[in-house]
Amino acid sequence: MNQYSVLLVDDEEEVIQIIMKKIDWESMGFQIVGYAHNGVEALEMAEEYQPDVVMTDIKMPYMDGLTMSRKLKEQHQTVKIIIFTGFDEFEYAKEAIDIEVEQYILKPINADELRKVFLRLKEDLDREMDEKRNVDKLREYYMESLPLLQESFYTSLIEGRIAEDQIEKYLVSYQISLEGPYYVATILHISTSHDSSEMNPFLRTVSVKKLAEEQFAGKYSSKIIIYLGDIIVISQLKSAEEITGYTDFMDEFCRLAKRVCDARVTAGIGHVCNRIQDLRSSYQGAGNAVSYRAIYGNTRAINIAEIDPQENADESWEQQAVHTILKRIKMGDRDALEKEINECMRHFSEYGTSLQKYRIFILELVAEIFRFGNNNNLNVDEIFGDGSNYLEKGFQAESPEELWNWLMEISGRMQDVISKERQNTTKSFVTKAVEYVEESYSDKNISIETVCKKLGVSAAYFSTVFKKETGKTFISYLTDYRMEQAVELLLTTDDKTYIIAEKVGYADPNYFSYVFKKKYGMAPSKYRTGKLKERG
Repeated sequence: MNQYSVLLVDDEEEVIQIIMKKIDWESMGFQIVGYAHNGVEALEMAEEYQPDVVMTDIKMPYMDGLTMSRKLKEQHQTVKIIIFTGFDEFEYAKEAIDIEVEQYILKPINADELRKVFLRLKEDLDREMDEKRNVDKLREYYMESLPLLQESFYTSLIEGRIAEDQIEKYLVSYQISLEGPYYVATILHISTSHDSSEMNPFLRTVSVKKLAEEQFAGKYSSKIIIYLGDIIVISQLKSAEEITGYTDFMDEFCRLAKRVCDARVTAGIGHVCNRIQDLRSSYQGAGNAVSYRAIYGNTRAINIAEIDPQENADESWEQQAVHTILKRIKMGDRDALEKEINECMRHFSEYGTSLQKYRIFILELVAEIFRFGNNNNLNVDEIFGDGSNYLEKGFQAESPEELWNWLMEISGRMQDVISKERQNTTKSFVTKAVEYVEESYSDKNISIETVCKKLGVSAAYFSTVFKKETGKTFISYLTDYRMEQAVELLLTTDDKTYIIAEKVGYADPNYFSYVFKKKYGMAPSKYRTGKLKERG
């Protein structure tokens, strides 16, 4: 059975105790997580406990129940609010309706009536929860979202943003079949220069995509998407030699698109690969092929392997490997980093590489580390040490083991530096918030919103980080600090309580006394008298 949390709010302790004892809350699926005696305190507790239901009186000191409910709804839209009050006035009821409270109950509260209210509320909460969890509805929503998820997968794949060990999981989850065994990426680029027609460029792209879907139906198991203004075709081949017929087919399609869609299409065909993760390189080759249209003309297919024999699918691998290693470094996962470096070493071993390519890889890795370090104000000397022979060590590695050790050492150092910098940033972030409290605690309007605006961060991120570092919510920390300053003023000055209240940020001296008594167990004046007597 689902269990929901309840926060009670009333300035009369006796009323709260009666409500708590009138009902067997647990048997109905509720638990009382706390109670507050005014709206201000309730808002602070709501930040801490995130209740599902708030049951509140209207007339209370410092902040009434309707004001509190309005603020609560702004901060927690899903919270259910029940108003219970002795005031049977139309304006109150009207405002409660505007706030969208669940129930408006008049005191004195009848136990059976209250039980019925919460049983109905439990049904509503269960229904909402079931809707969120309903497998059939989730499946229906999933199936509706599937085309978008699949398209997102293809774009992430050609951008190289999916880890190799995650590809199979996405293929299964998104119901995608990429069995190969060979793959090739093609870019269908539609020329817009010298376009005399009045058709919207996007509509023309859609028109060519629709034609491609018709022509490719049942051929090469192709997946077709629109990406960055071009049409991307990911095709599967039964053999590497099939690329010749594929190129001819694409060439014919370009001529067909000119006749049917009045579009001048250049089909840039990338390199054939036998691994799904290498489609990124194939896509890059396709982009290079499209760029040759200035030489070979548009309305035709251009296969990069045919027009630039010097370029092969593997030439861009070094840069891709560097970016992937740097990504693993920034993620901070040492195991993932080691796995990526192992994959890099396996590639060197299985596919072989020239001395020139090997040195390019080392240079690019070092350059990327320097670039990232400088852009993020990292101490690069901590990464490479105080010597300047890091390039030589990489170039002069005499065995795979030495190269592996060099890569792990450099990458590991950078990972440590980034981790330390993140910790320092978090601590600095919290330190600034604490300093803000120390400087501005007397400001009656200080809030999470004001401190977040000053720091330039979201309230959600700020609250999470602040509590993680200090063990307190921001409001609790602010209240504790104000109370500490109040104690100092009580014991070192002759100021009246209302003056001290104003000095520590409370506009209402009565509420200040209430908060003080709640923390120290006695009123401020009594606390002062007791402490001065102790001092003799």
